[in-house]
Amino acid sequence: MLSIEEVENQVISEFEIYDDWLDRYNYLIEMGKSLPVIDPKHKIDNNLIHGCQSRVWLHAEHENGKIYFTADSDAVITRGIISLLVRVFDNRTPDEIINANLDFINTIGLTQHLSPTRSNGLASMIKQIKIYALAFKTKE
Repeated sequence: MLSIEEVENQVISEFEIYDDWLDRYNYLIEMGKSLPVIDPKHKIDNNLIHGCQSRVWLHAEHENGKIYFTADSDAVITRGIISLLVRVFDNRTPDEIINANLDFINTIGLTQHLSPTRSNGLASMIKQIKIYALAFKTKE
């Protein structure tokens, strides 16, 4: 299995293929379409990420020392963003998630090309993922 850093480098390489941000948005939307379907029982208010303009559900399960994420959103770009984060963080230990630096987000230019509300939403998604990691680490 690839490390978080190796997955981040893959993402950077994939985004570098596109010169234009419209193409990068389209790629992000395509990524969102490949996000595994979240179990409807997890699309509850408790799993909604606060701070996102769109509705984003994030569910985490801790099993054998790893955290597994499922997610969904009612907006296509936001769904792409959460699918990108799930790709990087799924099937990781709490420590791997807590210690991830996430420089790839700036490297691909995501923060600079999102509206302020989407940037806040991205920060909220990352914060929630790290909160899950801290909570599961405490339980270990």
